[in-house]
Amino acid sequence: MRILYPEIQAFQSHHISVDDCHQIYFEQSGNPDGLPVVFLHGGPGSGSNENHRRYFDPARYHIINFDQRGCNRSTPNGCTEKNTSQDLLKDMESIRQYLNIDRWLIFGGSWGATLGLLYAEAYRDKVSGMILRGTFLARQADLDWFVKAGANRVFPDYWQEFIQLVPEDERHDPVCVYHRYLHGTDKQEQAAAARAWSIWAGRVVTYMLTDVNPDSYEPGNIEQVINEVLIETHYARNVYFIKENQILDDIKLLPDVPVTIIHGRLDLTCTLDASWKLHQAMPGSELVIVRDGGHLAGEAPMVDALISATDRMAELLI
Repeated sequence: MRILYPEIQAFQSHHISVDDCHQIYFEQSGNPDGLPVVFLHGGPGSGSNENHRRYFDPARYHIINFDQRGCNRSTPNGCTEKNTSQDLLKDMESIRQYLNIDRWLIFGGSWGATLGLLYAEAYRDKVSGMILRGTFLARQADLDWFVKAGANRVFPDYWQEFIQLVPEDERHDPVCVYHRYLHGTDKQEQAAAARAWSIWAGRVVTYMLTDVNPDSYEPGNIEQVINEVLIETHYARNVYFIKENQILDDIKLLPDVPVTIIHGRLDLTCTLDASWKLHQAMPGSELVIVRDGGHLAGEAPMVDALISATDRMAELLI
């Protein structure tokens, strides 16, 4: 079974101003003359980290990681102003142009897969290939599965804790209520909502990890949690700033490049049917169903599949 490549340091990091509000953090690691790949983190609202460099052979890949608007080391942290999917695509282009990269491989999981697909449909001639994990198509049904009509039937006890902050007459739209709490002026209410959202999401996403007890799952620094959930509820409330089923409706806009789709059969955050429908709409794509895999890229079976995919893609594209 494949494991992550050894830890490496970034050889250069940057902050660039993309407008009068946002500065985007990005970094480069690996081989500056290697195959360019951009790592798209999930969320929306999380960020990149040092382990994200380790899915690629550093001798063969020029690895670019960045923190999306409002996330992690990008500033201002937690800012939702001028923060839409279309803005994120423009930021990717700003980074690509800054680095003078002609085309790059897209590597994204969950929300990162969403963003990668949107980018490839908008900038098809800038993409050399795609590796997508745990596809999230950002349809209403995908959001509903996570917040009210799907995962709640698998984790009814955890969902009860999540939904108790929502008035009964508003439980048809918990995203709206959580968005109101997070973006309101009551700081105690904001912190309580951020914590509850984070606990629900954390329990669902980590349930496959044997070293995590979901019953005692507790988020970290509350200020960081608030900023992350601010971004996540901002995107969810605005249905990710795209039309319903936009990715599949525009599938013919994708470039004719190698595409590998990897999905854990046991993923209960983003269900396998999304990757299946994407694969069916892209006859030339490869779908890898990981029998013992859940949602997280760091699960051992998922690491094995992802490293195998990046190694194969390097052989194909270099």
